Amino acid sequence: MAIMENITSGGAPMDVHVATPEGAGPFPAVVLAFHRGGIDGFTRDRADRLAREGFIAAAPDLFHRMLPDTENPLPLLNDKHIVEDIAATVDHLTGKSECNGRMAIGGHCMGGRIAFLGAAVNPAFQAAVIYYSGNMFKTWGEGETAPFELLSGIKGPVIGFFGNDDKNPSPDDVSKIEAELTRLDIEHEFHRYDGAGHAFQNFLRDDQYREAAEKDSWSKTLGFLKRALA
Repeated sequence: MAIMENITSGGAPMDVHVATPEGAGPFPAVVLAFHRGGIDGFTRDRADRLAREGFIAAAPDLFHRMLPDTENPLPLLNDKHIVEDIAATVDHLTGKSECNGRMAIGGHCMGGRIAFLGAAVNPAFQAAVIYYSGNMFKTWGEGETAPFELLSGIKGPVIGFFGNDDKNPSPDDVSKIEAELTRLDIEHEFHRYDGAGHAFQNFLRDDQYREAAEKDSWSKTLGFLKRALA
C-alpha cells in the first residue's frame, strides 16, 4: 500500500511518499532519495518494489520548500535543508509501529549523492545504496562540507552502482570514492556496467535505460538490503 503522508521539516510541511508491505510487520525501512524527476513514476515504482520485498519505503519531497512551478529546482537545493528533511523522515518512520527500527538510505542520481550525505551524518542508517552519485565533491546551498569529505561518518556497509559511460560521476570519480571508502575501512562493494551511462535504471528514459544493468543492479540491491537489515 502506498500513500502520501504529510509531515513537518524545518517548520515547513513536507509530503512523503510511503509504501508499506502487506502484513503485520514490523518491517525494516528504506529512505529513498529521489532523482531530479522528484516523486515521479520511477520513484514510486522503486518504492512499490521495495514494499513488495518487505521494506517500508519512504521518499520525502526534497523540493517542498520551492514553488510548485519551479522550472529547475536543482540549483536551489540546500544541503542544510536536505539533512533536515532526511532527519524528519527518519523520525516519522521510527514513530510508526510498522517499523522495526532497522533502516537504510538509498537513491539515484542526485539521490545517490544525498544517500551518501544522509548515511554520513545520520546515525539511524545501517546501510546505504548508491546509484550513480554525481556532484560528490561540491556543497549545495548552505552546506559547509561536500559529501565526499564526510564519508568517514558512515556507520554501515555501502553498495554502489555506476555506468562506465557516465560523466557525473565519471569512472575516475567512482574510483576516487571507492579508494576513500577503502582508506576509511568502510565495508563496500561497487558494481560498474559497460555500455551504460547515467540513469541506466530509469525506464522512463528510453535513451538511458539499460535493461541488463537495471535487472542485475536491482537484484543485487535487494540481496544487499536483506542482508544488511536482517
